[in-house]
Amino acid sequence: MAIGFKQKAKLSSAIPNSSIADIVFLLLIFFMTVTVFKEYQGLKVQLPKAKATQKIEAKRDITYIWIDRKNNINIDDMMVSSAEVLPIMADKMINNPAVIVSIRADEKAKYGRIALLMESLKEANALRINFATLTEG
Repeated sequence: MAIGFKQKAKLSSAIPNSSIADIVFLLLIFFMTVTVFKEYQGLKVQLPKAKATQKIEAKRDITYIWIDRKNNINIDDMMVSSAEVLPIMADKMINNPAVIVSIRADEKAKYGRIALLMESLKEANALRINFATLTEG
């Protein structure tokens, strides 16, 4: 007497892709909500006050230079010496001549240091300069 074996149904090894769009959408929302775009940190400075200010609209073409009360210089989150300002800014001006330099100097920073910085910027052909201030009141 022969005993017959019944063949079981074949198992599918395919990955279901009906919910992939939902998963991708949820991942996209997750990354959009937890991503933080880094704003330049710079140095801790107390900006001087001004009666009238004007806001710069184009954020992409701005190079930030900080000078703190100890006269330390920071260009786009990079500590530099006075001698390094000219080559760094000359290189930035060659790469993008539309760069606006925003100087954020502490109100207690020495004006002599700021004057030397401005001379270096002039030699680097960085002539579009903005001084960041706080609005009075």
